[in-house]
Amino acid sequence: MDIASKDLFVEQVEHLFESHFLVLYWAAQAEDRKIKYNITNAFDDLKSAGITRTKQNAVAILDALAALRFIQIRGEANRRHIYISPYGGKALEFTVVKNKFKPRKSAFLEGLES
Repeated sequence: MDIASKDLFVEQVEHLFESHFLVLYWAAQAEDRKIKYNITNAFDDLKSAGITRTKQNAVAILDALAALRFIQIRGEANRRHIYISPYGGKALEFTVVKNKFKPRKSAFLEGLES
């Protein structure tokens, strides 16, 4: 990654909101556990965390992450699943190392453990 690209990446990551961080975090957790994580799951988790009350806001958060190429959204079996990209993984790592946000539990993923 050249210096200009690295500077742009750092600038993009430093301007992420907690909602972006949480979606990256939950998507990474789901992938690690080999669980499909979709837009409805993300909305329910963001709502449970008190971040948003509308699906439109959740979709806007996901669209921003997709535009930055931090996630991929793929339609599979009538669902739109969320996958973290390599850039999203780096963004998540950068944010965790900077200790900018605290992870929160995913209501969806926690519900699967019950």
